[in-house]
Amino acid sequence: MEYIALLRGINVGGHVVKMEALRARLEALGLDDVRTYIQSGNVFFTSREPDREALANRIESGLEKNLGYEVVTCLRTPQEIRTTLANNPFDDLAVTPSMRLCVVFARKPIPGGLSLPLMSPRKDMEILRVTKQEAFVVWRLINGRPPSSPTFLDRTIGEKTTSRFFHTMGKILDAATAKGDS
Repeated sequence: MEYIALLRGINVGGHVVKMEALRARLEALGLDDVRTYIQSGNVFFTSREPDREALANRIESGLEKNLGYEVVTCLRTPQEIRTTLANNPFDDLAVTPSMRLCVVFARKPIPGGLSLPLMSPRKDMEILRVTKQEAFVVWRLINGRPPSSPTFLDRTIGEKTTSRFFHTMGKILDAATAKGDS
């Protein structure tokens, strides 16, 4: 099975990891054809492990042991990322320079029954749409700064998440489906 791993906490907040070292750690966990894309925890690999949850747990456990901190691991297939991109709720949005369009990937299913769109109490995040394990979120910069507290998203969609800018997801998919080192 081909996977795209979206890792949280790689090369942010003082957690610096060279991509060569990250690839080596993941290969040591039994992953095959490991490649990385940019320096922010986007990894492509293949695995014969049929249980996705067990595989994500193995990666998280191995990376925490090697790096010394939790690395939330959201696994998706290239087709799942294509579907995520096709679910784009941002098309009709009048985007301003003070906005960032994001996809938040969750390890566990997102609770149902959310009344959308849903604005954060600080008015710095707005959830426009959710799928089973993704939330499409608009970040609103305040004084030029992005939202700094994950509390709203953690309480609303779950704590084991990682975010990517929507426009970056197309690049990640292109890199994942291209052959050769990234």
